[in-house]
Amino acid sequence: MPAPTTPVRPVEVEEFLTGDFPVGSELVDGVVHLNDPAFLHQEVVSRLLQALAAWTRTEPGHGRAGFGGNWVLAGRNVYKPDVWWAAEPPRGTRHAGPPELAVEVRSPGTWALDVGPKLRRYEAAGTAELWLVDPPAWTVLVFRRAAGSGTAGSGTAGAGAAGFGTALEVAGGDLTSPLLPGFALPVTDLVEDAG
Repeated sequence: MPAPTTPVRPVEVEEFLTGDFPVGSELVDGVVHLNDPAFLHQEVVSRLLQALAAWTRTEPGHGRAGFGGNWVLAGRNVYKPDVWWAAEPPRGTRHAGPPELAVEVRSPGTWALDVGPKLRRYEAAGTAELWLVDPPAWTVLVFRRAAGSGTAGSGTAGAGAAGFGTALEVAGGDLTSPLLPGFALPVTDLVEDAG
C-alpha cells in the first residue's frame, strides 16, 4: 500500500482540487495518495489507451478515451483512472461522477486501493464497467453492472443502480465490452514484452 500523505484531518475535495499536492495524486476517502508507476505500468497504460483511442476514431459517437483527470466521486474521493472511456467527453478540470469505463493497472503501491476502496467507490458511483489489469498475472478482472442496471453506454446506470456482477477474469482471450461495440484487444497484446 502506498505511503499516504496523511494530514491530521481528512482532506476535502475542494481543498484537494485547489491545493498544492504532487502531480499524480488521488484523493481516496480523504487521504492523498501518490502513485509513481513503474515502466511496465506505463507501457500497459499506453497500449490500452492507444487501442481505445483508435477505436473511438472508427465511427462518430464512439466517445472519448483518456487518462487521469479529476473524477469527483461521493465523499472525499477524486480519482485519476489510469485509462478511462466516456460516451460524452468531459470538459474543464473536473467531472462530477465517474467515467462509464474506468481502468486501473496494477502498481505495487496502489493495487490494494484499486481492488479495495476504489472498486467499491466506482461501483457505488455508478461506473458501468471497471477493468483491473494485472500485468504480472497476464489477466484483466472485468467488473460490469448486473443486468438491468442501466443501458450500456448511455451513462444511465447511475449511483444506486444494481452493483457489479461477478468479476469476469480475461486471460487468454480478447478484452471486449458491451460499451464498446467492435472493440477487441487481446490481453497478450497488453502485457507481452511490456516493460
